[in-house]
Amino acid sequence: MKKTAIFGALTVAGLAAGAASAATLDDVKARGTLNCGVTTGLVGFAAPDANGEWKGFDVGVCRAVAAAVLGDPSAVEFVPTTGKTRFTALASGEIDLLARNTTWTFTRDVDLKFEFVGINYYDGQGFIVPKALGVSSAKELDGATICIQTGTTTELNLADYFRKNNMNYEPVPIETNAEGQQQYLAGACDAYTTDASGLAATRAAFENPQDHVVLPEIISKEPLGPLVRHGDNDWGDIARWTLNALIAAEEYGVTSANIEEMAAGTDNPEINRLLGTEGNLGEMLGLSADWAKMAIAAGGNYGELFEKNIGENTPIGLSRGLNAQWTDGGLLYSPPFR
Repeated sequence: MKKTAIFGALTVAGLAAGAASAATLDDVKARGTLNCGVTTGLVGFAAPDANGEWKGFDVGVCRAVAAAVLGDPSAVEFVPTTGKTRFTALASGEIDLLARNTTWTFTRDVDLKFEFVGINYYDGQGFIVPKALGVSSAKELDGATICIQTGTTTELNLADYFRKNNMNYEPVPIETNAEGQQQYLAGACDAYTTDASGLAATRAAFENPQDHVVLPEIISKEPLGPLVRHGDNDWGDIARWTLNALIAAEEYGVTSANIEEMAAGTDNPEINRLLGTEGNLGEMLGLSADWAKMAIAAGGNYGELFEKNIGENTPIGLSRGLNAQWTDGGLLYSPPFR
């Protein structure tokens, strides 16, 4: 089993090294579309609507990068990936960017040869159970059957948590959130565990969400963010600074509603550099001067994307919490645009 895991890691790393030898920016421009890896369907983060159009918080990152590079937020080919297929898809070059509720870890960064370009959601792993089970704490789940997505940090965290608390469980392996939801509702498992944001999205999709309880324990740190292949630093810079542009725009009060006005020039040099009316930041990235303006206009700044897709006024109902700006007591903080 260990040999298989090591071989798999080396295979992905080898694919990544090969795919990164070509400049991704040139490929995307020549193709005219960004191939963006997303989840197979998690409402609020990435899922097709009734018309087949992809919507969600992670989808917003994909569209912002497409807008920055190609000037068109709709120039995206969304590629659904599972916990098992996502890394091979990125390493092989099938996708240019992975924006799919993926946790930044040491081994994914160093061993699998990927480059996380930032954190777009600070999360942690939790549990959901039927209210009828009568459980109010994860520490009451000794002996439970638990639905768990394979090939994820969630799988490893679950094993660590139960071992640390001298408890036993029976895993019910699943590959996608849709399968997990189906198995959980069918009674194939007592509990479902994944990132707390994913649990909120899953519960919101239930016919009777009030019949299910998200337990209070958060058993891990799950910094989620987009990633690219190692070795193509120019492309990594574009993805990284596009995400930073969305975060900085919220801090500086640049929104999809006022961006045209602010792009005409302000008395804040940082905003002017961000929007391309001062300096040559776009040229440094190999992009147009208004790259960040295009990215922000695509779906709004970070706060707009959050509130529109997963915020407290949506069925997902997430508060900003750790994902608030640093000026509001959260962890969001963009390096300076200078």
